[in-house]
Amino acid sequence: MVKEQSRLRVQKVEHLMTMRLYDTAQAAVIDIELDAHVRMYVCGITPYDSTHLGHAATYLSYDLLIRRLEDLGHTVQLVRNVTDVDDSILPKARELGIDFLELAEMEMDRFDQDMVALNTRRADAEPRATESIDDMIKIIEKLVDRGHTYTTEGTTYFDISTFPDFGKLSHLNEQEMVVLAAERGGRPDDPKQKNPLDFVLWQPSADDEPSWESPFGTGRPGWHIECSAMSMRALGPTIDIHGGGADLIFPHHECEIAQSESINGEPFSRYWIHAGLVAYQGTKMSKSLGNLVFVSELRKEIDPRAIRLALMAHHYRSDFEWFDEEGPRAQRDLELLIRSGGGAQPVSEGPLIDEVRDALDDDLDTRRVCELLIREAQAIEKGTSSSPQGCLVAAASLCGIQL
Repeated sequence: MVKEQSRLRVQKVEHLMTMRLYDTAQAAVIDIELDAHVRMYVCGITPYDSTHLGHAATYLSYDLLIRRLEDLGHTVQLVRNVTDVDDSILPKARELGIDFLELAEMEMDRFDQDMVALNTRRADAEPRATESIDDMIKIIEKLVDRGHTYTTEGTTYFDISTFPDFGKLSHLNEQEMVVLAAERGGRPDDPKQKNPLDFVLWQPSADDEPSWESPFGTGRPGWHIECSAMSMRALGPTIDIHGGGADLIFPHHECEIAQSESINGEPFSRYWIHAGLVAYQGTKMSKSLGNLVFVSELRKEIDPRAIRLALMAHHYRSDFEWFDEEGPRAQRDLELLIRSGGGAQPVSEGPLIDEVRDALDDDLDTRRVCELLIREAQAIEKGTSSSPQGCLVAAASLCGIQL
């Protein structure tokens, strides 16, 4: 019996080779080949504001991926960091007149409540940047020793001229990277930099900012070095899957690759899986425009399971617009699913769950999954389904929706 279970487990793991996902580095949907144990790192939030739908869509994508990997027989070790010190959280704390760690704690609590309500997998580890400063300093020291840095007026930079593959993830030309760097926290016009795309590893702190002692001076880390340190500490020099929103491809993930591979001499991540961005009724969702849709507020209007359904109606790596009517529509769909399958014991074999698995294996085609679930629920209501209700329950459960 033990041998038979082992044989079935191996077959399941081998079957994962047919799972296809879009790899950003290869710019194509490819067959993903993974070992039995999968190391996954997903960039977490900078906790200076509440969880919005963009966050929810991103973390739901990796939750669905994890659920399918586990269904295939893998174990998944998920690490999701907390960026509790950077150029976003410090000004917000200053504006509110509170300590930046107090702000981080408050927003992380709200984030955790939202993620629990949405039934996403808990991370195996959630390292915090402020708890990982020593690891960052060690990495920067190695980069200094190997000639990848320079220091100007107290700021230590990574010199991208020492990493010829810079840009290999994003596939952008230099001009495109300079534009994005300016939009996303970089300083391409800083006269202290040798190259507009060089990035900060360590910098002096302002008088009211936190600071740490280091061989490069008293100060604080740059944004990009944080994730390299936290990822390598938890998962080693090479991880299997690195995830995050598409807005992190450049500069954040590109810079992670440069500094990590410069000291390790091996790939930082085997696969790069990115989630699309969310707009609101025709306008980019952003704090500056005041049009963020917060999960905590949406939960007051509809069941969190309906939020999952609504987000699953969009493909994970496509940018999409959220419209207010999507919430009530998803709530109606959820109620149909509950009426049709609620209370039945799950049946995890049959045509429906096979089709759902195939859809997830096809670059997480959750739009197809939603169609399959609703079609089956309608068939059950009409009395035309040839499958037991438990098949619907099991298929929904695989997607994190408990009926």
